[in-house]
Amino acid sequence: MIEEISIRDLGVIERATLPLGPGFTALTGETGAGKTMVVTALGLLLGQRADSAVVRSGSAQLWVEGRWRVPADGEVAERVRDAGGDLDDAGEASYGELVLSRSVAAEGRSRAVVGGRGAPVSVLGELAEQLVVVHGQSDQIRLRSAAAQRDALDRFAGAPLAEALEKYRQAFRRWSANREELAELVDERDRRAREADDLRVALSEIEAVAPEPGEDEALAEQAERLTNLESLRIAASVSREALSAEDSDGPDVRGLLETARRELERAGAHDPALQTLADSIAGLGFQVEDAAAQLSTYLAALDADGTHDLEVIQERRAELTALVRKYGPSLDEVLERAASGGTRLAELEGDEERIEQLTTLVTEDEAEVDRLAESVSELRSTAAQELAARVTEELAALAMADAEVVVEVERRDDYTLAGRDAVTILLRPHAGAEPRPLGKGASGGELSRVMLAIEVVLAGSDPVPTFVFDEIDAGVGGASAIEIGRRLARLAETAQVIVVTHLAQVAAFATNHLTVVKAGDGSVTASSVRQLDGDDRISEMARLLSGLTDSESGLAHARELIELARDGVGVRS
Repeated sequence: MIEEISIRDLGVIERATLPLGPGFTALTGETGAGKTMVVTALGLLLGQRADSAVVRSGSAQLWVEGRWRVPADGEVAERVRDAGGDLDDAGEASYGELVLSRSVAAEGRSRAVVGGRGAPVSVLGELAEQLVVVHGQSDQIRLRSAAAQRDALDRFAGAPLAEALEKYRQAFRRWSANREELAELVDERDRRAREADDLRVALSEIEAVAPEPGEDEALAEQAERLTNLESLRIAASVSREALSAEDSDGPDVRGLLETARRELERAGAHDPALQTLADSIAGLGFQVEDAAAQLSTYLAALDADGTHDLEVIQERRAELTALVRKYGPSLDEVLERAASGGTRLAELEGDEERIEQLTTLVTEDEAEVDRLAESVSELRSTAAQELAARVTEELAALAMADAEVVVEVERRDDYTLAGRDAVTILLRPHAGAEPRPLGKGASGGELSRVMLAIEVVLAGSDPVPTFVFDEIDAGVGGASAIEIGRRLARLAETAQVIVVTHLAQVAAFATNHLTVVKAGDGSVTASSVRQLDGDDRISEMARLLSGLTDSESGLAHARELIELARDGVGVRS
């Protein structure tokens, strides 16, 4: 909901602030006072193209700002945050205040601000789709696209169509997925057969070599030992003899440590410190014995390695190297490929069986999709007739008694996620005329009335936060104007409605009446936008009726209209 719009240097408007709020707001004023500039300002806030020609003469730039009350966790708030902006505190936990502003320089530059941060103008356009619908003499039609018209009809049709459409969509998604898989299998049959052949060859070669995890590293270590076997044996033997001379009577480390320990123990009787050192040396002796024993074990292992054939080991390493070079950067990668290749081969070898299975499923799914699509089409056709009849009935009360709305539901050959129907809302402006698309068979004022009739009928099933109507009453007067006002008030029961009007019969139904008064020099200043009530409102209504603010007959008629509106729809003055 729009709470307030501020305007500066737009057209004839120097400065103006419009308090809006919920319900039905009527905006009236003298010709040339800038009423439609309000719609222009709103269009700028909603991302429409900026025209520097509307910058007030003599001003460097125009500026407009709008304040919206929006759900704090809704789609609008999320898009604002995505753009780097944020909502202001609105005094309620579940709602926030969104501030949008737009400036246009006299030389044509345009700048947008969304939630306190500069943003591309396109962001305003994205937000517009969820904030406001404008119906004006030259504005876009909300239901212009075929998809939008179909979606509106679907919402009007209600729960029965929603349930049928959901069943159809489930079948359509399943059918589409199976068709895609089948087409891929058929199209890729030759390539997948070659892939299966390549996998068989690879798995056969890997299985023939039968590598073990870590085998290449173990063989490399073994080959290194065998290549240097004699030098390793000499080093280990000399070291063992130095630690523990089992094969000679020469001094060794173990004997020297034992001599040192005994000497220190004898002297330790006179100084306990020497006994501590003797204990440490005893420990070193144990370590030397352990190291000597390990060297003996190592020498025995070398003797065992000596029985292996180095040439055999090198041949095995060559086999593993060939596998790695062909199938992977490492032996682990080769083993992983063999494991995954077996699974993939099983999948590829099942192609023919899967193709046969999918062919059956696609045939069954197509029949199901066709059946469910027909059900959706029938429900749409029934709803289309009802929608057309109700909108046509509304038009009869809006000075378009000869006009008829036609909602066509045409079955197409192709299926989509929304069914196979092309929905088109057409207008037959008078009997005998061919129905034409919305916007091509009516004047601007007539089109606004057609859209009002549609919006009133759709209001319960297709809610929109804010509607703006500009010159909806063009070419209308008397009882028809009253009916327009009555329907705008009905629409305002579920949405915010803002109407630029020159008819008292329409303004009478407003819950918020604003007027724009131009100064003697033609300008519109901040003080020239006034919120009317009481006698001031009656005077403005009299001016709209007779051109005079103090005509007794005009004042009486104005009071009568306000009473009629209050009694008719329960609105306040």
